[in-house]
Amino acid sequence: MRVIAGKYRSRVLTAPQGRYTRPTSDRLRETLFNVLAPRIEDAVFVDLYAGCGAVGVEALSRGAREVVFVERAEAALRAIRANLAALGIHGGYALEAHSATATLKRLAAGGRAADIVFLDPPYESSDEYETVLSLLGGECSGLLAPGAIVVAEHAKKHDLQDQYGDLARYRVLRQGDAALSFYQIVSNAPE
Repeated sequence: MRVIAGKYRSRVLTAPQGRYTRPTSDRLRETLFNVLAPRIEDAVFVDLYAGCGAVGVEALSRGAREVVFVERAEAALRAIRANLAALGIHGGYALEAHSATATLKRLAAGGRAADIVFLDPPYESSDEYETVLSLLGGECSGLLAPGAIVVAEHAKKHDLQDQYGDLARYRVLRQGDAALSFYQIVSNAPE
């Protein structure tokens, strides 16, 4: 697994062993960042269920101002720390070793504003999609800066809802067994 583009292009990333972590494939990451390219520069990017941190590192490599990595699994946290150290990244990120739900509530209560939120929970944890997307479309919607995008990676066979509170899906990209669903707050959603 490698960083696809930007400052850290072609640098190798490590991932924890085992079935718990399923890193976003290079191909799907490239598709994601091709869509997000106009919005990455100077963005605040929240990487929920960060795993080894490949998506957040890609955001930093492409010019994100800050990435918040959210991950609870100790093996994945070690991989994120190792990847950041190997790349010489010493700032511009926060590492949150808490649940996605707790972190979103805390960030929203603290007045933080995110430009892009990416979530990729384990595919079999379908309740995590419902919980997090509902929070972002309701109680924690204040975390989303004007025009912010929420992107959920999920199994292609597991379709997500078109709307969670004020969060409305406006695009779906399918690739292999995976899909990316793009959401915005209803008042900001593209026509």
